[in-house]
Order: sequence, then structure tokens, then C-alpha cells
Amino acid sequence: MPAEEVIPVISEQRITPFLTFCGNAEEAMNYYVRIFPNSKLVSLRRNTKADRGVEGKILNGIIEILGQTFMVLDMEKESCPEFTWAVSFYIECKNDAEFDLIFDGLKGDGQVLMGPVEMFDFSKVTWVTDYFGVTWH
Repeated sequence: MPAEEVIPVISEQRITPFLTFCGNAEEAMNYYVRIFPNSKLVSLRRNTKADRGVEGKILNGIIEILGQTFMVLDMEKESCPEFTWAVSFYIECKNDAEFDLIFDGLKGDGQVLMGPVEMFDFSKVTWVTDYFGVTWH
């Protein structure tokens, strides 16, 4: 019996959120890396002549936010879906200072849907849709 093929594990994370932006993916990636502490741009691919879309604009990329990988795609506005708060991202902050830093960044040019308020065992809880339409808790 042949040995089973072993596929190396790249990351423990097996499900990756995939965010589609409407012509402003590069701006969004830079925004999230700036807003969230210890975040970074992992990879970036720009359109070439062979790709659909404007040459030199972002085709896709990967960012890491607080240890979570996000795939990012850029599309033309006419065929781009809109974000909805029906899918949102929960952030567990280490302390109030980290909460305040992230909340202050996300609410700028965004919309606060709730809070911050004290709730149950949490000193601060909020629900905010950022400038790009992505909702965070």
C-alpha cells in the first residue's frame, strides 16, 4: 500500500474571510493596516495587461489583522457586490486602550450602530460599520 501524501500546513487558519471592494481595495488594505495594531500587508497582486481591469490597479491581496488573514479582491463598480452588516467581524480586544484605538479608527468616516456600552462581562461593546461598509463588533 503506498504511503499517504502529506500536505504541509501553511497556517492553522483554514477559513479565510474574503473581502471584495469596488475599485478601492488598495485604499482599504492600507486603511486596515493603519487602523489595527500589529497588522500588515502580506501580499499584493496588481493587474497586468493580460488581466481584466485597469493595468496597475490591485487585483487581489492578503492582509493580516490581529493575526487573522483576510483575502482582498478589487472589482469594477458596475459588477461589485455591496457589504452588509449581516456578515460582520467580532474583535476581542486585550484591554480598553486597544478597544479605544481600534474603535476610534473604525468610526472615523464610518457609522456607529451601537455603543460603546458596558454589556454583561464586557467593559465596552460596540457595533460599527467602517468607511468601506464592513461591520465590526
